[in-house]
Amino acid sequence: MDFQLLPLAPCDLSQFKRDMREAFQLGAEAAFGADAGPVLPESHIDASLAAPGARAWKAAVDGTMAGGAVVSVHGSRGVLDFLYVKHGVQSRGVGRRIWFAVEHAYPEVEVWETVTPWFEKRNIHFYVNVCGFAAVEFFCERHPDPHMSDVSGGNGEDAMFRFVKRLC
Repeated sequence: MDFQLLPLAPCDLSQFKRDMREAFQLGAEAAFGADAGPVLPESHIDASLAAPGARAWKAAVDGTMAGGAVVSVHGSRGVLDFLYVKHGVQSRGVGRRIWFAVEHAYPEVEVWETVTPWFEKRNIHFYVNVCGFAAVEFFCERHPDPHMSDVSGGNGEDAMFRFVKRLC
């Protein structure tokens, strides 16, 4: 497998968003069924892309976009806003390669942070057991994420784990 992590080109943006939204949607549908409802509005991706210090990366496998990531870096701290592997390409090590290539691209980062929904068991396994993050916080109705203003109340579907990885 020929793998490359490349800066996202403007001509790839619409496909990047489409593939990411599909991957996130299918994850929710695996947990909640076909009536899961939309889980990743395009506006959330756009906000991450427009954030200070943000950079988008595409993963190319054998010359074809197979996933990507959006990160924000501020000195020695990095935030992984999104990491996805295109539907149909999972379980082949692409996510692992994306993550470690991102780490390699930012040697100055000492602490990485990310969040994932409580129901995404594959993500939780990936971040903890593959990438070396530690779960440090659980955002829910009784302990909301202070950075999220559009959390709907009470149904538990918005609960998120926060993960941190310290490299120093």
